Amino acid sequence: MDKKAKTCLVVLGPTATGKTALAVALADKYNAEIVSADSRQVYRGLDIGSGKDLDEFTLHKPDGTVSKVPYHLIDITDLRTEYSVFNYQKDAYRALNDITNRGKTAVLAGGTGMYLDAVLRGYDMIDVPTNIPLRNSLNGVPDEKLAERLIALKGDVHNTTDLTERHRLIRAIEIAEYENTSEAKAVRAKMEPRPELDYFVIGLTFPRTRLRDGIHKRLLARLDEGMLDEVKRLHEEGASYERLERLGLEYRFCSEYLQGKFESYEAFVDKLYIAIGQFAKRQETWFRGMERKGCKINWLDTDEKTTKEEVFQKAVDLIEKNGIKL
Repeated sequence: MDKKAKTCLVVLGPTATGKTALAVALADKYNAEIVSADSRQVYRGLDIGSGKDLDEFTLHKPDGTVSKVPYHLIDITDLRTEYSVFNYQKDAYRALNDITNRGKTAVLAGGTGMYLDAVLRGYDMIDVPTNIPLRNSLNGVPDEKLAERLIALKGDVHNTTDLTERHRLIRAIEIAEYENTSEAKAVRAKMEPRPELDYFVIGLTFPRTRLRDGIHKRLLARLDEGMLDEVKRLHEEGASYERLERLGLEYRFCSEYLQGKFESYEAFVDKLYIAIGQFAKRQETWFRGMERKGCKINWLDTDEKTTKEEVFQKAVDLIEKNGIKL
């Protein structure tokens, strides 16, 4: 680890593991600011379904004092925007540079694997214009030939859905063709520079039974808080059900329920619970993939009975054990 570079703490893990609470506690201890890495919390209005829980950023101390932990990249756009990993990387770089240039420490926290990976491994990304002649030339080309072309251009394909969804495959080829042009080099020169940071990554997860229980309890709590009403309101304010469904999980299932696509409320809840559990598994798989690609994740040792306070202390011990100066 480069001792001259500042260290950014990273807290990642699957859904319903208490990442925000841990990140806030660490930020409070080290006088840091949080940069969120959540693909839905960037949107204004997606509060309950995305688990925004902004109250968690306010800490009420035993001595009666109250402290607020600053956060970034929450509520920064609206549903008219298709916010992408490119948008996120650009905004995250800007936030991290701003925090460190002010002499503060940053805590990057969330569960959106590609957002985290784009920052930690520094995806080489630029804003690529639409190439109509190229798209026309690809009309009628079989998907498998398009996939071969993309792999030949890039080698390492970050997002495997680029190989299975035709419109993403064509867009990925368009990007890969553009990246080595003189125009692209000029664009890169004007982009937000990659932060000069070391990243100390803390992974938070729990045994499968506890994780499933946490997912179920949180789902019921969100429904009690009015998650269906939130989705209904978003639709009434102009967001199409198609747009809401593209947000995935809670927003997709709630939209389908409101359209009468489930035989009962109980079936809706059961199927959403199963889908969230499957999503948690995919998150863990993604994080393990990041490890295989060279991202060191320091997983906290937790069990069925580990408390929030114990999680925090384990994280602090881990930071100190590794000689991290913040």
